[in-house]
Amino acid sequence: MLRLPIMVAAGGVNSAGRTSRRHAYKRMIWDSLSAAQRSTTQRALGQMMGSADPDAIANHTLVREIEREWFDHHAVPWHRRAQTPQGAAPGVFEFNPGGMVDGTVVGATSERLNGKTVTVSLGARAEVLLPSSRAFEVSAAGQLPSGFEPGGLYPSRNHPRAVQMAIFAMSDALADLGLDWSAITARVPGDAISVYVSSAMGQLDEAGTGGMLRSRLLGRRVSSKQCPFGFAEMPGDFISAYVLGSLSATGPALGACATFLYNLRLGIEDIRNGRSRVAVVGAAEAPVSAEVMDGYIAMGALATDKGLRQLDGQSEQARIDHRRACRPFGNNCGFTMAESAQVVVLMDDELALELGAPILAGAPFVGVRADGAKKSISGPGAGNYLTVAEAVVASRAILGEERLRRRGMVQAHGTGTPQNRVTESTLLSKVAKAFGVQSWPVAAIKSYVGHSLGAAAGDQLTAMLGIWQHNLVPRIQSIETIADDVVTEGLAFALSERESEDIDYALINSKGFGGNNATAALLSPSTTEELLAKHHGDKAIMAWRRQQEVTLVAQDEIEASRLAGDWSPQYRFDEGVLTDADVTVTENSVAFGERTIAVRADLPDAWRVG
Repeated sequence: MLRLPIMVAAGGVNSAGRTSRRHAYKRMIWDSLSAAQRSTTQRALGQMMGSADPDAIANHTLVREIEREWFDHHAVPWHRRAQTPQGAAPGVFEFNPGGMVDGTVVGATSERLNGKTVTVSLGARAEVLLPSSRAFEVSAAGQLPSGFEPGGLYPSRNHPRAVQMAIFAMSDALADLGLDWSAITARVPGDAISVYVSSAMGQLDEAGTGGMLRSRLLGRRVSSKQCPFGFAEMPGDFISAYVLGSLSATGPALGACATFLYNLRLGIEDIRNGRSRVAVVGAAEAPVSAEVMDGYIAMGALATDKGLRQLDGQSEQARIDHRRACRPFGNNCGFTMAESAQVVVLMDDELALELGAPILAGAPFVGVRADGAKKSISGPGAGNYLTVAEAVVASRAILGEERLRRRGMVQAHGTGTPQNRVTESTLLSKVAKAFGVQSWPVAAIKSYVGHSLGAAAGDQLTAMLGIWQHNLVPRIQSIETIADDVVTEGLAFALSERESEDIDYALINSKGFGGNNATAALLSPSTTEELLAKHHGDKAIMAWRRQQEVTLVAQDEIEASRLAGDWSPQYRFDEGVLTDADVTVTENSVAFGERTIAVRADLPDAWRVG
């Protein structure tokens, strides 16, 4: 066994649509699709959105104006601090006490009436909060296709949005795989499966931490679910418990905007070290909310309407071009917030061949580094130089010098901020020069889907899978020219769509607040098959191709059912729950019903003292 991690499935959803069958990627290259390719993706989006109208699909996908399904950017609610004036008549209010101790109203006198109603009189200079609304500074975001509600596809029971998206993403990945999960678990021991899926910021909407923190200030109760649902690892926990029903290894990573690649690294290491034969990795993030975006606006990180108008020389009343809000490597003023959930499934090479699994890519390496000493916790630093260089070295070790220099590309982090365009282009140029790369293609798909924080590298990676399948690199659609301060030596920014039949490897680059840097080295499907044939032999590859024919038929059947309207994700609540009576423990194993897992620690003999 090579113990080469093979990417066998990718599922998820972002503002371009669903990941399986590369539909989200095809939405990015819409104008270059054949009529047949556009038809299937249009049907897929139509089923998601509840409308097959081509104009609706065009106008309500990708980065666009924030729609009221998310929040009304014209009238964002907030509380204005005020005081009752001196000498004015006291303000009188009534309320019914709740079940908990209500305490006292500050700066007021209270009187209980008829055992229920309380009358409150505010004295002079009493502080009050007045319900108000304001126009939001940002009106563009990368939202899921309009009309698509992942929580409506299964009994979501007040789940936070990112958890709903993760459930869908995992089911979408299984559909992309085309293999029944039970067939996999029948061949793979329970201790040889890993699940690493998380969100960078946790669940900050009403059903999670956001609701918990603001409920009392809004005069509401905190629910019993908001606190536990808010944890950042909940997307992976729900996948393990309710989709896969797996006693898998867990412990996902958090790395700000590099979170997806941090989790990919964990899965790759588990397979390379023989700890797991199957690894499910990913990230889910739902930050298109006024409260979260407020924080990024305060940092100066988001592209505001004012900033975009200034870039385009528009008046204050002019309508901005929401589609072009995110402008990687062009004249820009900040990134565009987006939501996304992306999950990929990895197998070791032997298992992938045995099962006839799809080969979407080889995933040999992810480099992760901190920045070291920093002046600003949010500013980019030196660590990304190491991760990119390490990924290049890994690619060179597999492919050799010539293919490294001529047959690769970079999926840049490409956020659309002035700092990113300078720092990332500088480091890519320096690495290209050091390794003799003269014209590295550089793509930046955030220009289509925005920046989904922890899931962003998942958007980049799954777009790369589409490039390998359809041989077309999407252009940076929101700019015409590169900004003057962008370094271009050794780089070829994708200002127009270009064919890509000769790409053997790709680097997926990610930078995160706090100095969280990660770069993945991926191998194309054809390069991966070449490597597998060299190690396993042509006979094994031929057997895999025969077995894969069955998988391809299953994939087509699943896709046909989805296009016919069957979108129910796999979700098993209260099924197969183990109790203490189901567990048998020996000194060598733990048995769960009919399944037994060996107990081992794998410690060095040198550690023994007794």
